[in-house]
Amino acid sequence: MPIDPGHRVDAAQLPPPSALLRAFLEPSDPDPLRHRVLDAAARLARCHDRRRTAIEAARAPEAPSSRVAACGRLIDDIDHDRAALITRIDDWVAANVAHREGASLHTETLGAVIDRMAAKWIAAQQALGGDPVEPTTPRQWEARIHLHWSRLAELTDGYRDLITDVTEHRRRLPVW
Repeated sequence: MPIDPGHRVDAAQLPPPSALLRAFLEPSDPDPLRHRVLDAAARLARCHDRRRTAIEAARAPEAPSSRVAACGRLIDDIDHDRAALITRIDDWVAANVAHREGASLHTETLGAVIDRMAAKWIAAQQALGGDPVEPTTPRQWEARIHLHWSRLAELTDGYRDLITDVTEHRRRLPVW
């Protein structure tokens, strides 16, 4: 999917999938006009990357118990940060997205959907650049890479369908 570098998102719109993927790719965009949801999405991707690194450090065969414990605390802190970012997205949705009574309710908040996309983005990026850990043949490794990118594409398509349905008042997002 091509990413349009010149696309700006109006603050009252739900960001398109291309803008989300660009936010995952360029987490330190200094643009002060960047959509609040995109800023939170970029930070979610960084959280998932830090979480993946902490899990790998804890699972290293030579890891002492003190490192495993420290990694566990770090993962808890990261998950707390993720929850706050998800809430930030959901608060923006509650304040800026019209919710039509009678529209079908989506089962996840937008923050939860974007969090899953950020996690899969990091997994797909890792699959491209990492050393094969589990697969033993190049074919198995290629299949694993394909699986991660296919799942990210499916999540991206699902996000596009969701924001289209919300915009056209066929679906509504949970708001607490």
